[in-house]
Amino acid sequence: MASIAVLPFTTMNSDVEQAYFADGLAEDLITDLSKVQGLLVIARHSSFAYRDRSSDLRVIGRELGVRYLIEGSVRRASTRVRINAQLIDASNTSCLWAERIDRDLADIFTLQDEVTAKIINALADVLPAARPFPKRRVTDLEAYDLFVRGRALATQSLRETRAARPLLSKAIEIDPDFAAAHAWLAMSHHFGALYCGEPVEEHRKLARSAARKAVEIDPENADAHIVLGFLRAYEGELEAGVAEFEQGLRLNANHAEGWAMLADLRVFEGRATEAIECAQNSFRLNPYPPGDYFSFLGWAQYAAGRYKDAVETLRNPLAGGPGAKRNLAAALAQLGRTTDACKVARKFLAEFPHFDAGEWGKTQPFRHDADRQHFIEGYLKAGLPIRGLG
Repeated sequence: MASIAVLPFTTMNSDVEQAYFADGLAEDLITDLSKVQGLLVIARHSSFAYRDRSSDLRVIGRELGVRYLIEGSVRRASTRVRINAQLIDASNTSCLWAERIDRDLADIFTLQDEVTAKIINALADVLPAARPFPKRRVTDLEAYDLFVRGRALATQSLRETRAARPLLSKAIEIDPDFAAAHAWLAMSHHFGALYCGEPVEEHRKLARSAARKAVEIDPENADAHIVLGFLRAYEGELEAGVAEFEQGLRLNANHAEGWAMLADLRVFEGRATEAIECAQNSFRLNPYPPGDYFSFLGWAQYAAGRYKDAVETLRNPLAGGPGAKRNLAAALAQLGRTTDACKVARKFLAEFPHFDAGEWGKTQPFRHDADRQHFIEGYLKAGLPIRGLG
């Protein structure tokens, strides 16, 4: 399969607004290319890790595991925008396509589609016949600017996640049919509930409403299907949630976060081996992933009874999310390493003093109770409390 990474576009100055705009164009290019059949596309989180590095392009290609790289620059001035872009064969740094495109700023969305089409055309020899990719529905530049800034903030810390919402909401106010803005507003509320300690029920409800609106406006928005699927699964609709995920990944097989989260749901379905495969696929698409990817993989490895693998994964310094220490403690306990397990469990309880294994079990949408009990058993062996059974 042909493989590609889009490196962050540079700007001609240090203006923050220019940087947001350049990142937005590169991220939209990643999204568009991700929908091309037969093309493996590295996630933004990993390709943007090379923003301030001057590595040889051959090294970048090897480190990301891709054959092709896209690099370029953006200059936005007054009512004009200029994009310089080139497609590089990372195996020998030869340039396969390069172009400088000048347009009125009002034509930016047509320009994005044009750049994507030219890259696909340049890769025609290594790609199967690619189906036409969906055109962007947003047409308002102010709404797009707000969206780009909000999307950049949505997956960061609690403060930034909250800061994204008024930007995304304003973009929706300007363009109510901006499906991607609805989808990322849903993502922001979802991340707030899942990772940032915000009221769970309130933000899941807001996330679900925004995701449903995004799917209604644009049934081909993969982000919306994926976040909606996660929410439905955790609200007791496991089968319907998985179906939403699978639809999202049919629309965008390169959705690294989607594969990582699908690993979570495969465990609930009792399909632990497939869960591991989903998690490993997310690492292929995002070689420098956020910490929750390690948590999803470790969770799947524990479910499959691969406790040594789970310990190795969850002891990675990057492993994050509330499940990392909890499942590390359980895996250690299942290996008979009780002292180590209890030590990790105490660290977990220092962060989550109200954890109760029984109450936790009641909130998890396992299809088979034996799988639920497998986790609870590990938690109990590690010394985590269970007060909520009955």
